Amino acid sequence: MSNALPLKHPDTSSPALMTRRAWWLVFANLVIPGIGPLLAGNRRFGRAALRVWLGAIVTLIVVLVLALVLRAPLLFVLTTVWGLGIVKWLLLAYGLWMLVTMIETVRQARLVKVDAAARGLVLLVAVLLGALPVFGGVFAWAQVGQVQSAVQTLFGGKKAGLTLPSDGRINIMVLGADRGEDREGSRPDSISVMSFDMWSGQLVTIGLPRLLHGFGFVDGPMRDMYGDDYSDCNVDVCYLNSVYTEVEVYDYDMYQDAEDHGSERGIEATRDAVEWITGLDIHYYVLVDMAGFATLIDAMGGVEVDVQERVGLGINDDGTNPDWQPPSVYIEPGKQVLNGEMALWYARSRYESTDYDRMQRQRQLQDAVIAQLPGKMASRSSQIMQAVDDVVQTDIPQGAAGLIADLALKSRGRDDNSRVALAPPLVDPEAEQIDYDVARSAIRDALDGKPQPEDTPAE
Repeated sequence: MSNALPLKHPDTSSPALMTRRAWWLVFANLVIPGIGPLLAGNRRFGRAALRVWLGAIVTLIVVLVLALVLRAPLLFVLTTVWGLGIVKWLLLAYGLWMLVTMIETVRQARLVKVDAAARGLVLLVAVLLGALPVFGGVFAWAQVGQVQSAVQTLFGGKKAGLTLPSDGRINIMVLGADRGEDREGSRPDSISVMSFDMWSGQLVTIGLPRLLHGFGFVDGPMRDMYGDDYSDCNVDVCYLNSVYTEVEVYDYDMYQDAEDHGSERGIEATRDAVEWITGLDIHYYVLVDMAGFATLIDAMGGVEVDVQERVGLGINDDGTNPDWQPPSVYIEPGKQVLNGEMALWYARSRYESTDYDRMQRQRQLQDAVIAQLPGKMASRSSQIMQAVDDVVQTDIPQGAAGLIADLALKSRGRDDNSRVALAPPLVDPEAEQIDYDVARSAIRDALDGKPQPEDTPAE
C-alpha cells in the first residue's frame, strides 16, 4: 500500500503528492466515515469509526426489513416517547460522529505539508463536508423532537393503557364534531365505529346516524339513569348525538376518571350508548374537530376521496337570505385529491343534499383521512403532527397508536372491507321504534365476512 498508494507513509517532501493524498482521504471519508483515518495510519480510530458506520448500515437494513415484513413492532416504537427519544439522539450523535471522523481525517492529512495554494481549499471543503451531517443531524433531531412532543400530547392520558382486543378485533369509535365558540357544548355531527381484525387488518366501518333514538346504555352511570330507553332525556331531542351535550352541559357527576384516561364525560357516555347499539366493545375513541379539519388535510398534502355524486359548495335556499345564489363551484364525481378547504366543503355542503348524505360524506372523509394518514407520516410527519394536536383528540395510548396504524395500512385495498350503515334500508332512524337487534345482527354478519344486501366497500 505504501508503494502503490502512499496514503499511510507518504513522501512528505512532495507538496503535490500530499495534496492528492489529502483529497483522497477527505472524499474517501465522506463515502465511508472512518476510512480516512484508517488509510492514513490511525487504525484504532479508523476501525472504531468503521464499526459505527457498519452498525448504522445494519440498523438501517433492519428498519427496512421491519418496514416490509414486520411493520407493527417498528410502528409501536415510533409512536412512543421513549422510542422517538432514542431515534432523535441517535441521529444527532451520528451526525456529530461523522464530523469527528472528518476532523481526524484532516489531522491525518497533515495540511502543513500540502501545497500552500490548495491548503485553504482542502480545509474549507473538509469543514463543509464535515458540517453537513451535523446540520442534518440537528434538523432530524428537531423534526423527531416535534413528533415526540406531539405524541406525548396526543396519545392517551397519564393513566391510559393498552386494551386487549375483543374476539380478535380492535374497535374504535370515531366522532366528528364542530366545537365552535357559538355552540353550547358539542354535538357530534358524525359517529362511526372502525372495527379492525387484529391479524388481517380487515375493516368493517359502522355508520351510526346522529338521529338514532330509543337506545340504551351498557352498565354504567347512564344506564343507571336511563336504562334501555333514552327517550325522556334532559335536552330538547333525545338523539344519539345529544348524549354528549347532555352530560357536558348539565355537568353530571359521572365518569370522573375520564380526563385521567384521555377522555371526557360526554365521550364516555356516548361510548356506552354506541356499545349498546352495536353490541361491540369500544376499545378507543378518536374525536375529530371538523372546524380544524382543513388544517390537518393541508398538512397531509390533500386527501384522496372517491366522490360519488356532484357536490355543490353552498347551502340550500331556505327563503331567509334574499341574496342567496346557487353554487358556482362543484366537486365533480370520481377520485379527487381534495385540499383542506374543499374537503371541509365536501363534509359540510347542504346544497341539494339530505342530512344522511352529509353524514355519509363526513364518515367517508374521516375514514379516508384515517386510512391515508399513516402512509403520509413518512414524508410529512412534522407538518401532520403539528396539525393533529389541534384537530384530533383520542385515548389511544402510545405504542397502540403504532399497532393501529399498522392495521390501517393493512386494511388498504382489501376486497373484504365492508360498511354497515344503520340507516335505510337496514333501519329507519326516524321510525317510532328502531329494531336494534336487526342492526346488531347485520354488524355481526359483516364482522364474520358474510355478504350484506346493501354492502358497499369501506373507503
